[in-house]
Amino acid sequence: MTAQRVIVGMSGGVDSSVAAALLIEQGFEVHGLFMKNWEDDDTPSECTAHQDRMDAKQVCQELEMPLHFVNFSKEYKEQVFSYFLREYEAGRTPNPDVLCNREIKFYHFLNYAKRLGADWVATGHYARIRRDEDGTCHLLKGLDPNKDQSYFLHLLSQEQLNPTLFPVGELIKDDVRQLAEENGFDNFDKKDSTGVCFIGERDFKEFLARYLPTQRGDMVTPEGIKVGHHDGLSFYTLGQRKGLGIGGLKDSDDTPWYVVDKDLQGNRLIVAQGHDHPLLFSDSLTASNIHWVTGSPPAKDFVCKAKTRYRQQDQACRVVVKESMWQVEFAEPQKAVTPGQSVVFYQEDECLG
Repeated sequence: MTAQRVIVGMSGGVDSSVAAALLIEQGFEVHGLFMKNWEDDDTPSECTAHQDRMDAKQVCQELEMPLHFVNFSKEYKEQVFSYFLREYEAGRTPNPDVLCNREIKFYHFLNYAKRLGADWVATGHYARIRRDEDGTCHLLKGLDPNKDQSYFLHLLSQEQLNPTLFPVGELIKDDVRQLAEENGFDNFDKKDSTGVCFIGERDFKEFLARYLPTQRGDMVTPEGIKVGHHDGLSFYTLGQRKGLGIGGLKDSDDTPWYVVDKDLQGNRLIVAQGHDHPLLFSDSLTASNIHWVTGSPPAKDFVCKAKTRYRQQDQACRVVVKESMWQVEFAEPQKAVTPGQSVVFYQEDECLG
């Protein structure tokens, strides 16, 4: 009987490398696929794609498996990066990794893998899938609480989850690195990638300034007192402390300043002192464009846990069903709830959407 073929998205990192090794152990016919998704500034100092590809190639040679290559830079720019810029220009703070997963890793990659004869696709995400007898897929947190990536996968549909495998979702990171070293992978101790999906770590303000116009304006307190200048509202996010350049003000103590609001019409950045300033906290939020992983929205209000940013602990809340908008009421006030970010709902280990 011919083994089922799995196409693994090989990033050059340790997680996708171990995912491929585990699938070979399980008896699958495994191919790797390396995606290039950014080429605006292909310089070694800013883009690691060349080194990542070399790392992926070394792993595939070690595992004696084929490695394919595809360039989705055009699709990424049109479907992810353009949204990223529009959101920042509108004064919001987007999360491009969420859209990147839906549009690139689990749409274009998935379709390309099918053309390569894939029965399944796999990635190195720390998440799990539970499949019901009727075929419904439930998205679960990865077992490593410090690496769980279900937050970034909450937009995936049943059609995207159904042919997907997450081999490292049952492991913790230390075990993944150990397996990589045992398999002879050069990347076993490679630093985890951070920053924007496929763009990486940047001087973010300088990077955005290449694409967005700068419109300087006043930096003011909630009472309207001018305390400095900002370089453009797009370059700041709620709760931000670093890079404000406020210091040495008359009658001001050394308490740190934070961004607490944006006055888009007046082009003013509202800042206040203190990490527990009341304007930094919200009792509730209104969400739109809700996506339910199983495809079925709740028929009535429900209680669950949620988080509004990746590294946040799950927070108790009540979700009030509206026609096109959803009201999320938190049991305790939440800090720096930021327009443009995702609020992701959980029942125990299951990511609802």
